[in-house]
Amino acid sequence: MYKDKSICAVIPAHNEATQIGKVIETMPEFVDQMVIVDDASRDETIDVVKRYQHDNKKIELIIHETNQGVGGAITTGYKWARDSEIDVTVVMAGDGQMDPENLVNVIEPVADGSADYSKGNRLFYGDAWNMIPHYRYLGNSILSLLTKIASGYWHIADSQSGYTAISLIALKRINLDGIYKNYGMPNDLLIKLNQFDFRVRDVHIKPVYNIGEKSGIRLNKVIPRIFWLLVKGFWQRLFFKYVIKDFHPLVFFYILSFLLLGVSVPLTIRLFYIWAVWGDIPDINAMALVFTFISGLQTLFFGMWFDMEYNKNLK
Repeated sequence: MYKDKSICAVIPAHNEATQIGKVIETMPEFVDQMVIVDDASRDETIDVVKRYQHDNKKIELIIHETNQGVGGAITTGYKWARDSEIDVTVVMAGDGQMDPENLVNVIEPVADGSADYSKGNRLFYGDAWNMIPHYRYLGNSILSLLTKIASGYWHIADSQSGYTAISLIALKRINLDGIYKNYGMPNDLLIKLNQFDFRVRDVHIKPVYNIGEKSGIRLNKVIPRIFWLLVKGFWQRLFFKYVIKDFHPLVFFYILSFLLLGVSVPLTIRLFYIWAVWGDIPDINAMALVFTFISGLQTLFFGMWFDMEYNKNLK
């Protein structure tokens, strides 16, 4: 228990036989339940967990017969916590990359009722640039920017961090079966939380790398999938939140901006084609391009500003 709130740690694990023991051993005492979801591991992960389970009654082991992805494993743990009426549910990776000393900071906003969902942020911790592999830091920063736009949580960074805590009321409100099952799960969950105006808090945490973990992320596959997930989620959020729930004119600004910027593309191609072939820049084409591009950016920025203002109380 923490501040009279029951605490559950959901631990997704896939081939973590060498790491899962440390996660269990370092779990803070105030955690009431550890739900370890084995996602069809091919190593000795299940045997290791069962050995610990024999002496630790807090451990609940759930086994996936087929691999469902990290998001699918977390969703299974979320369902167990929801059905068990756990007040605060935190996610901690089975590879030991989430520092247990930061657990109090992560659950604090949810436990004290000031937020419905809290998310660890590794990007602004001390010398994070040198602690996190540079390609992951840059990729994470870009995805975080896109997630701000897609989710409406403009104050949230480090969108790919899985070190999170969520309230029972949020777990009951969100359609858990509709959450994306793979590495884009944190991004998708933020979009769905915003649709119901849940408060989200950013919490600074320490990055943990090079402790024996093996990353299963393939950037060439993951990034395009997450990008498409964000595009779909962005329009779904706008339609649900600003058309169905409560109409807001920012929808028109976004639609107009994409139309204008879309028209700018063929105008740009035509301008450079004529310039390359004939050595001349058509005046009408140039004026139309300047108008559509500048107007498109202006309406896009207005749409973002309205979205930011509408969601500024969800911190």
